[in-house]
Amino acid sequence: MTPLRQRFLDDLRLRNYSPRTLECYVAQVVHFARHFGRSPEQLGPEEIRAYQLHLLEKKHASWSAFNQAVCALRFLYRVTLRAPFGVDMIPYGKKPKSLPAVLSREEVAQLLAVVPQPLERLILQTTYACGLRASEVLRLRVTDIDSSRMLVWVRQGKGGKDRGVPLSAALLAALRAHWQRRRPATWLFPGHSPSGQRSLGALQRVVRRAVLAAGFTKKVSLHTLRHSYATHLLEAGVDLITIQRLLGHRDLQTTARYIHLTAPRLAQTPGLLEGLPTVAAAPPEAEPLPAVMAPVVPEVPAPPAPPW
Repeated sequence: MTPLRQRFLDDLRLRNYSPRTLECYVAQVVHFARHFGRSPEQLGPEEIRAYQLHLLEKKHASWSAFNQAVCALRFLYRVTLRAPFGVDMIPYGKKPKSLPAVLSREEVAQLLAVVPQPLERLILQTTYACGLRASEVLRLRVTDIDSSRMLVWVRQGKGGKDRGVPLSAALLAALRAHWQRRRPATWLFPGHSPSGQRSLGALQRVVRRAVLAAGFTKKVSLHTLRHSYATHLLEAGVDLITIQRLLGHRDLQTTARYIHLTAPRLAQTPGLLEGLPTVAAAPPEAEPLPAVMAPVVPEVPAPPAPPW
């Protein structure tokens, strides 16, 4: 490991960045250095700008990946290298704000039903029942299940925050049966990685296979279960502040977007056209016809059928 990379990692650890963020930031800086074949210490604003254009025009990177690279380079030049140029000139990309896909309750049940392996199905059930992120469900420990208070404790979620989410009786019974069969010691859903945790990639493949088996045409991922959890709570009458705390959102605006996804609320929106008062239309003025001409009635083609 080069001294620069070690110093970069140390600076990230000193600011308590998560292991996942450390991995992503280092990878982005490595890609940047390899693109030019030189150390970042020898590169400046012009190379950064050229690399950003390369990401967009050649790599066709998503805006999330583009902004991740920007965050990594800003930290490197601002904190680790103390660059003489202002890092504010490294612009972020404007990420389009699209609404996430959401499954109905029937679709969630259909997705779970086509997962053949009981343990994999239980992981997806836990993800949906508690509204967890993928990393959070894989980091659950046996001691995080609090049956006395009927809570699941999410330790060090996004932003390094702990939170508790309700534990349903049905999920508790399923988790108890899982423990009786597997007797996990540390991680609730152990895997074969060096840390003992289950692989995120393997779990994502489980979801992709289930989506194909269920025949869904919408874009569905593991995170869709979290979106569905929040939307279904809102439809059930749970207030936004409570949902914000259950999801671990820092900003209420992030939670408020689920308002746009609730079918009952949209169905309750009044139709404005139907509410207009009825006003008698004025009869059209007939044009006078010449005395020598008989009225000609043009043939009016049948109107096309509406597309809906």
